[in-house]
Amino acid sequence: MTESPAAEGFASDLALALRLADAADAESLPRFDASDLKISTKEDRSHVTDADLATERALRAILAEERPSDGIFGEEFGVEGDAKRQWIIDPIDGTANFMRGIPLWGTMIALAIDGVPQVGVVSMPALGRRWWGSTGAGAWTAAHSGPRRIETSAVASLDDAAVSFQSITQWADAGHLPALLRVVDRVWRDRAYGDVYAYMMLAEGRLEMVAEFDVKEYDIAAAVPIVREAGGRFTSFDGADSISERSSLATNGILHDAFFELTRAND
Repeated sequence: MTESPAAEGFASDLALALRLADAADAESLPRFDASDLKISTKEDRSHVTDADLATERALRAILAEERPSDGIFGEEFGVEGDAKRQWIIDPIDGTANFMRGIPLWGTMIALAIDGVPQVGVVSMPALGRRWWGSTGAGAWTAAHSGPRRIETSAVASLDDAAVSFQSITQWADAGHLPALLRVVDRVWRDRAYGDVYAYMMLAEGRLEMVAEFDVKEYDIAAAVPIVREAGGRFTSFDGADSISERSSLATNGILHDAFFELTRAND
């Protein structure tokens, strides 16, 4: 594969992100479904496990050694350093699944430049799956025969589209339940696959839309370059090209405008 200048510019960062994912897997997977898993409740009433904390600590230690001038924004230990080049980390996306022994969880690692994710790696070791992408270098997944490039689907009709909506409660709390009902009434298939897994299924061409609310930067940053490099579009629910709007609307690209219009009809 011939890489563009942009791809070459992020090659070392992507290589580091993949090594960070290896380190994360080594911390998190041995604690998955462990009988002695330690679970506590944070101030926002969400759960955190000893694996979340250990995984983020391990990644911060590597970054401190290899990218000391870069900033870090992690779910568990917050922000430190310069935000111009910022590593955005969710040590375990899907902690609720992790602590219940459900294998749909993963580590999300992104490098954002001036707030725009340019490199993303998602590792789901309980499934034996990993995805990655960087600006100009395409989106990829690990396969038995080696790395395989992935692309979003060519579905061009809402009638043939499959969507993942996270949860009914999430849409209701955001005041968009009528929009969700319009979507599921219009498309071919709707499911709530949940968390980062849904975005990766979108990037692989298995879904046409994923949308959610009350998300932080670390919940979506790593998915952004993967979805976009696979050919999709990734905005906030309101259409902003930003990861700080606390919502997301990711599509196969072809149907982005159609989903955007459908979610706003009669609202």
